[in-house]
Amino acid sequence: MADLAAFSSPPPSDDSPNQGPWYREMKGYHWFVLGVAALGWLFDCLDQQLFILARQPAMAELLTTADGSPVAKATIDAYAGYATSIFLIGWATGGLFFGVLGDRIGRAKTMMITILMYSFCTGLSALSTCFLDFAFYRFLTGLGVGGEFAVGVALVAEVMPGRARPYTLSLLQALSAVGNISAAFIAMYMGSLVQQGVITSTWRPMFVVGALPALLALVIRYRLKEPEQWEQAQHDETVTKELGSYRALFRDPKLRKNAFVGLALAFVGVVGLWAIVFFSMDLLGNIVERTMTEEGAASADIKGTVAQWKGVASLCLNLGAAAGMFGFGILAQYLGRRPAFAIGFIAAGFTTIGVFQNLQRPEQAYYMFPIMGFCMLSLFAGYAIYFPELFPTRLRSTGISFCYNVGRFVAAAGPALLGLLTEKVFAAHPEPLRMAGLSMCSIFLLGLLVLPFAPETKGQPLPD
Repeated sequence: MADLAAFSSPPPSDDSPNQGPWYREMKGYHWFVLGVAALGWLFDCLDQQLFILARQPAMAELLTTADGSPVAKATIDAYAGYATSIFLIGWATGGLFFGVLGDRIGRAKTMMITILMYSFCTGLSALSTCFLDFAFYRFLTGLGVGGEFAVGVALVAEVMPGRARPYTLSLLQALSAVGNISAAFIAMYMGSLVQQGVITSTWRPMFVVGALPALLALVIRYRLKEPEQWEQAQHDETVTKELGSYRALFRDPKLRKNAFVGLALAFVGVVGLWAIVFFSMDLLGNIVERTMTEEGAASADIKGTVAQWKGVASLCLNLGAAAGMFGFGILAQYLGRRPAFAIGFIAAGFTTIGVFQNLQRPEQAYYMFPIMGFCMLSLFAGYAIYFPELFPTRLRSTGISFCYNVGRFVAAAGPALLGLLTEKVFAAHPEPLRMAGLSMCSIFLLGLLVLPFAPETKGQPLPD
């Protein structure tokens, strides 16, 4: 029987001279840093997923017609897409700003600021009275959400031992699924409260819960230290001038190429997740609502059941995602970064098409969504592993932010495009959201076209 320790660690390479499982190189402070960074990203993802689960009921409540009658389902889905695009624009803007700040003032300080920002603005979202202020609060929330990823990834990449780095970064991403799963349970619980008549709205209480992660900032403020690599760069006069400089990033031909390759790879994953996969839960909700309406169910029962089924779908999606994200780290260590991405793009495309084409009954979510989550979200572990390996310490947070967030400016058009396809192009179709999702799945081909230009970084140390 194969030794499990051998399976958990790749063969020795330039940055891994020692034999044995990777986790034996981890000390107490390494685990503490991983835990804090994981909690920051976990709560970040909790906020994202609460928004995904709350946007449809929020739009149904906040949108009204001239005579006060309910708006059409296609209009609700369309405005949910518009709100998502605005959130992504905020995410991209915050990512670019806080990525630079992370290189200039430090990873830990910037992480604290971003967590406070997205927590506070998530709570404000519960106070929305119309689409405009809802979208504004989501934009502000996006500013904080976008900044957290780059500094968290840079922090973990720089603190961890070389051999442990890919595994801890994939574990960082895998643990983010706990935030998504928590959001699913919250949605299911809120749905049951609506059915019992305790509350009349699911989305406002969900956003109130999303304000709680601000407490994590207190731990970061008093316990977390800046990485030694960043401290050394901070005191090197020849490097200090380039800390967090986009000019320095694009002046170097190699770094410029890496930045645009990373941007293209991230663009594919962001569009695939935010403009297609996350709308599969809305598709499921539409199926449940249509079925219960045809059966003559009461409005409160329909609203509560839809919220519960969307919570089930989110739970299943993210259970698969957790396994897929950690699995990507193992695959990337044994096959290399580029082959792992190629497998990921192909698998994500086929499984997403399969869900949008074949989902007809709620119970299908139990097996379709875990498979799609495993394949689709594994790509994001790839970004966490790969992007820090493309940039030196003085520009690491800046470079990661550029890859992950400039792509969001372009990708923000994805949900808006899906909204337009739903409301305009396929409006006459019985299920416009299904057709709009299917039509956008060709995005995964772009990832395969970019990979030949991506440098292979397997077995190499982080650039100084």
